[in-house]
Amino acid sequence: MAENNAQNKAKLISETRRRFEAEYVTEKSEKYDPRDVERLQQDDNWVESYLVWRHNVVDETLKMLDESFQWRKEFSVNDLSESSIPRWLLELGGIYLHGYDKEGNKLFWIRVKYHIKDQKTIMDKKKLIAFWLERYAKRENGKPITVMFDMSETGLNSMDMEFVRFIISCFKVYYPKYLSKIVIFDMPWIMNAAFKIVKSWLGPEAVSLLKFASKNEIQEYVSVEYLPPHMGGTDPFKYSYPPLVDDDFQTPLCENGPIASEDETSSKEDIEGDGKETLETVSNEEQPVPSEKISPTESASKADETEKVDSKTKTFKKPLSVFKGPLLHISPAEELYFGSMESGEKKTLIVLTNVTKNIVAFKVRTTAPEKYRVKPSNSSCDPGASIDIIVSPHGGLRVSAQDRFLIMAAEMEQSSGTGPAELTQFWKEVPRSKVMEHRLRCHTVESSKPNTLMLKDGASNMSDKTSEDLYLQLNRLLESNRKLEDQLQRSIWFQQLLLALTMVLLAFVVSFFYSLYS
Repeated sequence: MAENNAQNKAKLISETRRRFEAEYVTEKSEKYDPRDVERLQQDDNWVESYLVWRHNVVDETLKMLDESFQWRKEFSVNDLSESSIPRWLLELGGIYLHGYDKEGNKLFWIRVKYHIKDQKTIMDKKKLIAFWLERYAKRENGKPITVMFDMSETGLNSMDMEFVRFIISCFKVYYPKYLSKIVIFDMPWIMNAAFKIVKSWLGPEAVSLLKFASKNEIQEYVSVEYLPPHMGGTDPFKYSYPPLVDDDFQTPLCENGPIASEDETSSKEDIEGDGKETLETVSNEEQPVPSEKISPTESASKADETEKVDSKTKTFKKPLSVFKGPLLHISPAEELYFGSMESGEKKTLIVLTNVTKNIVAFKVRTTAPEKYRVKPSNSSCDPGASIDIIVSPHGGLRVSAQDRFLIMAAEMEQSSGTGPAELTQFWKEVPRSKVMEHRLRCHTVESSKPNTLMLKDGASNMSDKTSEDLYLQLNRLLESNRKLEDQLQRSIWFQQLLLALTMVLLAFVVSFFYSLYS
């Protein structure tokens, strides 16, 4: 069955390419960017994204490709950069990427209060949207995104239907399959009519992706750690430019810490040792290690330790999927699978294989540096060799689907050293264009074995949980009652306003006819 699906998909991709070249490119070649046409012939995922969005109907897919490619050339999407956007617009902080929702999708923030309807600047704002989406698409290649329309403190002068329609078109036509959902936060009631129009633009299938949320509901979609304080969150992030807001990947807290100690000692010992261990690894990374004479007995003991580490890594299940990059093959390709806290198998493995003829330096970074130990996180890999990187959460901290890992790699010259000092200097000097990057998501595999201790605790705390549930239900009822009261109050106010307007209109009509016949 899977084989048939793969064959059908390959046939559809081939037909789409052939027909687009024959029916569109030959007649409209000047309307397309040659780089997009070339990419269409080489990137299966790109073709598939358009096919899926059009339910594998090739005729509809070709129309979508035509519209999308013409737009890409009109906006010079392939050439968009920071210099293409006015600096004041980047400094404003109205549009940026930051954080993740509960499903692990990147958040695309649109702070509506910073947008003032203005025909003079609308094209620059559209280019800013295209710049961020293209930047994300090149890095993540098909991973969905969640749009956060933050409408707090928004007035009617910020409501620009042309701009909203452009954003929707981006996901409907220009970046198919990228939209996870659109979360609209704290929408003023006076804009209800406007968003009925927005729903008609989205179409029946995409309407289900439109989510309206208040301060009490927003945590259904995004956890507090990625919500700003005005949404009830704890995220300390504050937008500033320069530089561009990025994924905030950082060095893991205990980057070259021991592999085996976590399972063999208590979590208390781990936590106590973390601070000291961090200081040691940082100082070791910044300074070259002095050479020492090693006796035969010390050499033998070090060899024994290496064998112990190797035996530990042999117990890991090797990842099956592989991302084939130009410098490194990285396994797994997309997700790191961690065992649950109950299963005890909390660690996971990343395998890097150097596919070049030169030494490749690599670094591992994460969006949650306080959670993970990574060994090694900053090293090099010889030509044709493979390196196992062990990643483990520490201190009892739980793995989250919002956590991300970034693997950075770059080729080194043969004459370059690979010690800590040389690697530090290398990463300071290597051009960004020479650096390969690949991102990995995190996923927890729940244990299928029942935990007796948890069952006992659950039984003893049943009454507490019941009372807590009742308390939460009561709060929800009170909140819904408050909302009904607010809606009723608005309805009464609106009726009074209509009555007043009707009286004014009636008085105007009466005075008009009186003056006409007098």
